[in-house]
Amino acid sequence: MARDKVLPLPEAIRTLVHDGDSIALEGFSHLIPFAAGHEIIRQGRRGLTFCRMTPDLLSDMMIAAGCVDRLVCSFFASGSAGALHEIRRRIEHHDPAPLEVEEYSHHAMVLRYHAGASRLPFIPIRSYAGSDLPAINPDIRLVDDPYGEGSVYVVPPLNPDVTIVHAQRADRRGNVQIWGITGVQQEAVYAADRVIVTVEEIVDDEVVRSDPNRTLIPAHAVDAVCVVPRGAHPSYVQGSYDRDNAFYRMWPAMAKDSARLQEWLDTHVRGTADHTEYLAAIGEEQLAPLTVAPRLSQPVDYGRRMPAGATTTSATATATDGGDR
Repeated sequence: MARDKVLPLPEAIRTLVHDGDSIALEGFSHLIPFAAGHEIIRQGRRGLTFCRMTPDLLSDMMIAAGCVDRLVCSFFASGSAGALHEIRRRIEHHDPAPLEVEEYSHHAMVLRYHAGASRLPFIPIRSYAGSDLPAINPDIRLVDDPYGEGSVYVVPPLNPDVTIVHAQRADRRGNVQIWGITGVQQEAVYAADRVIVTVEEIVDDEVVRSDPNRTLIPAHAVDAVCVVPRGAHPSYVQGSYDRDNAFYRMWPAMAKDSARLQEWLDTHVRGTADHTEYLAAIGEEQLAPLTVAPRLSQPVDYGRRMPAGATTTSATATATDGGDR
């Protein structure tokens, strides 16, 4: 029987994330694994290389907490709410310490994960022609086209030690289902040595099997599944809760003051035992309005081989009555 991979989030982080690791926490505006990032902060991990498309509030938090020495990223953004002041302090003023940054475009980060997942030595990209990025990043290189005239830029693979993503649901074996904006989660998972997935809920195998196309990440790629309801807050989870725009608007003004940022981390992250206590610190008054109303998709008929001698009507009745699938 397949192994049960469900673990408490603190145990998964303690077991699979080590000081000095390169870690990817992915989710593109949607399904951002904030709860996992907070647990890394609670456990005091140090010397991390943090890989993320669009370094955002989560990046600001983890850098401010002293977890991250190096950032591999594309397109700095706070979710359209303002500046990332901790990142700016580190890059512009080396306050309280410098931050090493390796910057790419969005497209290049996607291709790097793809190359990492495919175990390729490099991958070509056209879009750096005329860009300033190759001048500041020596790993963006120009090579001769082996199949024709001219040259093409290439970027190296990205193979994190650990990838962490959030999802709507999984079964206990680690078959993970996602809907809505998916970003680069699948590529980042396959590129990594170790994988943690936090989910809103664990469902029975039959639920996953009933809609297999939603299984973006199969069990063989996953090391641990952690049940963390509201684990993407303040980002959103399609079908579960909305984005906490008030939180995003609050962050730049608060984080502009380094002392206030550290006080926030002490109160909401370092001073909480787990994600449940973090949510309590945020407060139900702020969380309750994020609840979303149901909006069901239309059912899909996957079909199945008809039993010998059965008519269409009898086969439909068997399926409706819960017959073998």
